[in-house]
Amino acid sequence: MTSSLQPSASSLFLWGVDLGGTKIEAAIIDPTHPDIGLYRRRVPTEAEKGYDHILHQVVKLVEELESLSGLKRPNKIGFGTPGMINSTTHLLGHATNTQCLNGRVLKQDIQNVLGVEVIIQNDANCFALAEATLGAARGKKIVMGLILGTGVGGGLVIDGRAIEGLNHISGEWGHNPLRGEERFCGCGKRGCNETIFSGPALERFYFEQTEKKLLLPEIVKQAEVGDKAAQKTLQRLQEKFAEAIAVPINILDPDAIVIGGGVGNIDILYTQKTHHEAAQHVVNRSLKTPFLKPMLGDSAGVFGAALLTKEG
Repeated sequence: MTSSLQPSASSLFLWGVDLGGTKIEAAIIDPTHPDIGLYRRRVPTEAEKGYDHILHQVVKLVEELESLSGLKRPNKIGFGTPGMINSTTHLLGHATNTQCLNGRVLKQDIQNVLGVEVIIQNDANCFALAEATLGAARGKKIVMGLILGTGVGGGLVIDGRAIEGLNHISGEWGHNPLRGEERFCGCGKRGCNETIFSGPALERFYFEQTEKKLLLPEIVKQAEVGDKAAQKTLQRLQEKFAEAIAVPINILDPDAIVIGGGVGNIDILYTQKTHHEAAQHVVNRSLKTPFLKPMLGDSAGVFGAALLTKEG
């Protein structure tokens, strides 16, 4: 996809790649108009074909962007990826939907196949950076971006800069345990937020009550027509989210929290009741921090990845 905006000769373009479970998307943006993708391309991830195939798809995508734009690849490209990189071993882990990436030195391997410097961040950090810079929380000083979907992730942006942290886990609120919860999580611990109000966790909760398998959007619709089990499922989401979100609020006191992912589409998260319940778990029982819906849709990941190169 291209835009009508034509690049000027003096522009220093930013390139970003969003490496997802089903698709890999790349974009070139002009930092003077960062909310518009000058050039965008997508290819399927095809993770079932293995790790080397994903690297091949990345190269193919970058070459397609070069051909489309008539530009040479820059000296550095930003990447948003699932999971997180271990700060000691430099291996990627916890990539739930793209498991062939786990245990790999992904950053170095991408650098080798592309021949450029790679700046890599968790996809939730890229989401948070894009929404804090261009989207729903534009202009806010401290922004937490949450992705509530198949998993639960988080990213932190302060003064327009994505914060990675010493251990490369800043914002990983999805793997904080919640009191009273004991279900095993894929990370190896018990009672993580991800086991409580991720999409699959909510679907499982509904199934345990009804022995009916419904997808989350169907559960939401059932709640609207009076299905008691569906209403109980959404009530659990509201109550548990309100309790869990108080932890980063007490620590960071953010100016805004932006909620993405499929679960983030559920209106109950943005109600006055949810906000009030969250305030009951905040240390001073006062909560001004808004819970915001994202503005950038599926553009957030690739725009945030490109913006990493502006930071770096």
